[in-house]
Amino acid sequence: MISIKNWQESLTELKQRGIELPNFDVNKLKENGQKHPVWIHFGGGNLYRGFHAEIAQQLANQGELNSGVVVCETFDNEVVDQAYHAYNNDFLEVIMHEDGTLDKRLIAVTADSFYCNPQIETSFSQVVRYFEDPALQFTTFTITEKGYGLTDPNGDFLPVIAEDIQNGPEKAQHAMSIVVSLLYKRFLAGELPIAMVSTDNFSQNGKRFLDSVLTLAKEWQNKEFVPEAFVAYLENEEKVSFPWSMIDRITPNPSESVQKILEEDGFTDMDIIHTQKHTNIAPFSNTEMVHYLVIEDQFPNGRPALEKAGVILTDRETVDKADTMKVTTCLNPLHTALAVTGCLLKYTSISEEMQDEDLVSLIKEIGYHEGLPVVENPEIIVPKQFIDEVIHRRLPNPNIPDTPQRIASDTSQKVAIRFGETIKKYLAKDKDASQLTFIPFAIAAWLRYLLGVDDNGESFQPSPDPLIEDLQKQLSGIELGVEDRQKIHEAVMPILANKAIFGSDLYTAGIGEKIEKIFTEMLTETGAVRKTLHQYVSELGGK
Repeated sequence: MISIKNWQESLTELKQRGIELPNFDVNKLKENGQKHPVWIHFGGGNLYRGFHAEIAQQLANQGELNSGVVVCETFDNEVVDQAYHAYNNDFLEVIMHEDGTLDKRLIAVTADSFYCNPQIETSFSQVVRYFEDPALQFTTFTITEKGYGLTDPNGDFLPVIAEDIQNGPEKAQHAMSIVVSLLYKRFLAGELPIAMVSTDNFSQNGKRFLDSVLTLAKEWQNKEFVPEAFVAYLENEEKVSFPWSMIDRITPNPSESVQKILEEDGFTDMDIIHTQKHTNIAPFSNTEMVHYLVIEDQFPNGRPALEKAGVILTDRETVDKADTMKVTTCLNPLHTALAVTGCLLKYTSISEEMQDEDLVSLIKEIGYHEGLPVVENPEIIVPKQFIDEVIHRRLPNPNIPDTPQRIASDTSQKVAIRFGETIKKYLAKDKDASQLTFIPFAIAAWLRYLLGVDDNGESFQPSPDPLIEDLQKQLSGIELGVEDRQKIHEAVMPILANKAIFGSDLYTAGIGEKIEKIFTEMLTETGAVRKTLHQYVSELGGK
């Protein structure tokens, strides 16, 4: 039996089981990282364990990284105690291929881990020392998009942010406030340079990160907690940079099926950890084979040779093009179309949806025939090849336990980018947006999904969405069997004309009426969603 806690005592067994082992002096790497890390990562969840740590280990294997990564968790202290410290910061990475095979890699590149909160003085003081160390070159972040948010929907500061502004950097609580307080320590240590790299999965993440940091710093300056020179330091890209990035790797919560396979393979202590803050993490991470990380090459204090571990280093404009390609054409619109339509058809697995010929035809039409003609090629990644991977390798992977219900969350916040940007490009390039059929179909399916009634006429609970109550109220009175076209128009028109949701008025764009027509066809009877889907992909697909 093999325990991750004592894996170095089981090297022979690990090799016999085909586990890829570290090709460096683990103890020395960790010792160097504990003394003088060059890389600190904020957010110790599954994406770090299934991607960033792999990158770091590849560099260490090549002799390109000589000090281990320090992980700072700002949200969940149980993650550090139960998933990191309990296993000496090591874990097993499991790569899940679409043919069912699993590659396993022992990741031992994390030098130390901390719950990064000023209230925990002993651990936080160590993180402060790292930020005062000239050796620190860069930080990476996976704290989710919400981690950068400072305000509520009305534009008012969140209560915790308002508190942090009043109390100053020494009593910071929110993740962004803590980061700014650490940067202030680095400023006081001699205005030392550093790159602050958001690798969270949203567009123009570096800009959003910088805006949040500057907002807090200026508020503290107004209250005389920090000098004006500190704000100038943050605004100087030669001192502090906020590179933009595009990241893409599906790294879901630890899978019970993977846990079972590992236990059958002789591993002990593989139990999935469920914390009180609802984090799901384990002594292993499971992730897909395909992955991309594109980063703006702006590192004022230097960096390891990240490109030797597959990271694409480029300029800001190219990063933005690559991200736009992914989120408006090659992946995210396909995901959303599968999500809302799949929920209506009672699917609970994305990979199972990819066995449905009608649904596969739908996303092929959205990606290849409606999206590709207007997407800008970033050159570093070929858009058509990206879609090919998504449709033929990634989404059908049965080992990736992803659900349409998860993808359908917050759709009202996503459609402006996932569909709205393509619609705007048709208009901007003097193309006729009214020629679009399958993007309108996906939007009509979303309206149908909002009713909370599936294609069998059975009620279901739509996934969380900040606008769900308002949208359902607007659609109240619309139900299966309704034939009053004027009633349907009056219900959906305020939604489809809402520029805040779609980025443009879809009637002005020439597709509002088409969406209404498809939505109406989906309402005629039970089974109408399937019937309408099949009819459109059969009769209009490929045209």
